[in-house]
Amino acid sequence: MNQIICNRIEALREVMRRESIDAFIFPSTDPHNGEYVPAHWEGRKWISGFNGSAGTAVVTMDDAALWTDSRYFIAAEEQLRGTGFKLMKERVEGTPTITKWLGMKLATVESPSVGVDGMVNSAAAVDALIAGLRAEGGITVRTNFDPLSVIWHDRPPVPADKVVVHPLEYAGEPCREKLERIRRSLRERHAYGMLVSALDDIAWTLNLRGTDVHCNPVFVAYLLIGPKQATLFVDPAKLSPEVREYLSAEGVATADYGDVRRALAAYGEYNILMDRNETCYTLFNIPPCLKVAAESPIPAMKAVKNTVEIEGFRQAMLRDGVALVKFLRWLRPAVEAGEQTEMSVGDKLACLRAVQPLYRGLSFDTIAAYREHGAIVHYEAEPDTDAALRPEGFILIDSGAQYLDGTTDITRTIALGPLTDEERLAYTLVLKGHIQLELCKFPRGASGTQLDALARKDLWRYGLNYLHGTGHGVGSYLNVHEGPHQIRMEYKPAPIVEGMTVTDEPGVYLAGRFGVRIENTLLAVPYRDTEFGRFLGFEPLTLCPIDTAPVIPGMLAPEEKDWLNDYHRTVCDRLSPLLDDEADRRWLADACRTI
Repeated sequence: MNQIICNRIEALREVMRRESIDAFIFPSTDPHNGEYVPAHWEGRKWISGFNGSAGTAVVTMDDAALWTDSRYFIAAEEQLRGTGFKLMKERVEGTPTITKWLGMKLATVESPSVGVDGMVNSAAAVDALIAGLRAEGGITVRTNFDPLSVIWHDRPPVPADKVVVHPLEYAGEPCREKLERIRRSLRERHAYGMLVSALDDIAWTLNLRGTDVHCNPVFVAYLLIGPKQATLFVDPAKLSPEVREYLSAEGVATADYGDVRRALAAYGEYNILMDRNETCYTLFNIPPCLKVAAESPIPAMKAVKNTVEIEGFRQAMLRDGVALVKFLRWLRPAVEAGEQTEMSVGDKLACLRAVQPLYRGLSFDTIAAYREHGAIVHYEAEPDTDAALRPEGFILIDSGAQYLDGTTDITRTIALGPLTDEERLAYTLVLKGHIQLELCKFPRGASGTQLDALARKDLWRYGLNYLHGTGHGVGSYLNVHEGPHQIRMEYKPAPIVEGMTVTDEPGVYLAGRFGVRIENTLLAVPYRDTEFGRFLGFEPLTLCPIDTAPVIPGMLAPEEKDWLNDYHRTVCDRLSPLLDDEADRRWLADACRTI
């Protein structure tokens, strides 16, 4: 594999020489700025060999480097070995930015030029790159060339899977009404239209779903919303007669996916809103229309679930909980019997979910990480790393499913047998942080950054921390990662309001030893109104026992014990009637016993 990557880099450099490009930058995104992208646009993975969901690869004529965040440090170190790529650890002291690194590498090059594909880099990212490289001595940026179109000979095609209508009984709001809400918001921004690039925003707006992106029920398209007419730019082969009829009835025209450039050039309204963080650089800079560079109003709308979506989440969590109870009851005896591995238990959990009504697939690839693998935040077992499980230590299982009525995301860390004192301490501190966020009451409109410390404060007292976010939004039969709100240390101003889903997932990761994470998906709900305004709290949507075997009970505050016991009582009460096996019910009652 490493020689394959080296050969690809050499082929790239040959093209760079012909094009007079001194460095080329490969992001992890596609023309729609998605977190997860179709294989056709996995250029950074293809050129570097690193398969994490976040990272940027940079190749010069004599060097190569890859920047990624703390979730992938351990995995990237292994995958980049022997490729010629150096790992650059983002947000770690001493790591140069991409522009600083390029400034140093190209310092002796006359009139240096850096290439990026303007179709797969957002306008905001390219503008920041241009400014940064200008400060490094006037390095120019070229945006109109994709070297992968020349050197990636077996490049996968753009997906052409069919699009389907997402029924109103699960969507809860007709497409026409969503479009009218969007148009009202555009008028408030003095915008006459809008280009929607984000695939989940398009799917939500039109009440359509697809299978173009692994684990995310979206499809490749653009949506141009005008004052009275909307046009979906999509491969016509993806649309059945029924979908075409549906779109026409909702006031949405269709055009070929590749026609979006011509449509923007011919756009006849006074101005158009484009989100610089979502729209690719090439489309954003098509003349002649005046651009309103503002945030898309759709993510904030999509983040607040309607009553039908909320009920859908609750029903999906019930079915997911049944699958998880059956899995957890099976897990420890199966490990004790032998021959179980990380991959085999992940497959078992997927099979138990697959038999549940309305199941449509996983919401992300399952993380089943045993012992030291648990310290790799986004570890994914492969045949050459698939660890055999033993009745000792922790296994961390982060998993989720797509159901027609909701998306699930849950992490449980389970003791498979005896634990060390260090493991029990770390587990208890993570549980305390998880519970403190669940207990939180806060003014409506507070940002997740203002809540984040609640999940970390007990860890901080022991000099422990985690470098990923504490929580993210979850889509309604859509992407498992959804914004604009987040709970994380870095400042994210998006307010949290009632109706939003958000995860609660603090953790601890000790390299070479173990990892712990405990995650529920929560719903922001009204708490009480006071003279200081409305206060909100969180309702746990996830229904699954939290392993109490590793807990040091004396470290839990009374309110934390009360929350855990109340939560387990709710889990038992709601799931027991749905379990048709008496042994499952007995196991659940024992797992939810009072501590």
